Amino acid sequence: MKLLQINTGLNTSSTGKIVCQISKIFTDNGNESYIAFSGKYPENRDMENTIRIGFKLDFYWHALVTRIFDRHGFGSIRATKKLIKKIDYIKPDIIHLHNLHGYYINIEILFNYLARKEIPIVWTMHDCWPLTGHCSHFEYVKCKKWEKACHSCPQRSSYPSSLLVDNSKENFLNKKRLFNSVHNMTIVPVSHWLDNQIKYSYLNGFKSRVIQNGIDLEIFKPSKSRTLIKDYNLHNKFLILGVASNWTERKGLYEFVKLRELLGEDFAIVLVGVNKKLQKMLPKDIISIKKTSDQAELAMIYSCADLYLNLTFEDTYPSTNLESIACGTQVVTYKTGGSPESIYKGCGYVVNQGDIDEVKVVIEEIKNKSKASTLLLTNIANTKFDKNKNFNQYFKLYEEILNTSQ
Repeated sequence: MKLLQINTGLNTSSTGKIVCQISKIFTDNGNESYIAFSGKYPENRDMENTIRIGFKLDFYWHALVTRIFDRHGFGSIRATKKLIKKIDYIKPDIIHLHNLHGYYINIEILFNYLARKEIPIVWTMHDCWPLTGHCSHFEYVKCKKWEKACHSCPQRSSYPSSLLVDNSKENFLNKKRLFNSVHNMTIVPVSHWLDNQIKYSYLNGFKSRVIQNGIDLEIFKPSKSRTLIKDYNLHNKFLILGVASNWTERKGLYEFVKLRELLGEDFAIVLVGVNKKLQKMLPKDIISIKKTSDQAELAMIYSCADLYLNLTFEDTYPSTNLESIACGTQVVTYKTGGSPESIYKGCGYVVNQGDIDEVKVVIEEIKNKSKASTLLLTNIANTKFDKNKNFNQYFKLYEEILNTSQ
């Protein structure tokens, strides 16, 4: 069996890591796997059976088309035509799509080809971009235009940003036409919340199967290291942790600022993923740490925390919740998207979105209780979050699709 996956990155972003993990499971079962991606080759990555889509010039031209004309997904003509030739050469049995946004692929060329070739497709939806005429998330602005037809987009200036034109209506109609032009496609939302959103969209005629993301439990596990506590002199503090790759209002940044004002000096707030510009803007009593690509270091930081706090206003199924629980640290999250789906009994709490006073109450309750059992949390992680168990479901899905197609 030959598999080709297409994604915006390779082993660098969360989706890039997922693609590589699926590829490994597939090849470990004696099959042939290819990955088509945009961007740079990451360090220490085996480049065999990988296809880079486009170059810097293609990326920048696509970004320019998006900024001026709001035509994200309709640039990269040359790069996509070259990819089509590679696909014809490989002749994959299954094409597995992931994130198609990111200034790297032309969805019209790609889907016209897929409709013509009738190759079975699996499409893992990591966000909401396939459902809309512009945005990748709509929960923060509480927009439901996408259920009927996008127009007058309230997030035109948000990713993928358009500075001049609102083309959301035409984009919506074109995406609806193109995505429905293929027939043998199975949609895989990464959360039950996203699966429910799809039921209200123009993709509701396709089969769907929820497969939630997993993490590497060899890396994300309780650590005995207390380097973070020693380095920042956090002894006798109740340590509240927040982690994001890009801290914004939508990720709950200002919620942490509000919370800092509500909590006493016996609490410490540590935010990971803070850039230098933002570091200067944050209150001095919030400890900020730059983004780390060292997952073992991140596991140590999770393990040092008494509580992981996820105050996001838009998300589909955040991996940070899984990572924290696997490291033995409870999670408190807003009731946002698929974030509550990883909060099982005994490993955390869900609070209504924006209710920072209730967050304070829950934190103080947790502080006054004995710490949650690390064994309980790691058992939940082993049962629910193991990447090998979760991503092996894809291999079973591929087999089912091919057996049905024969």
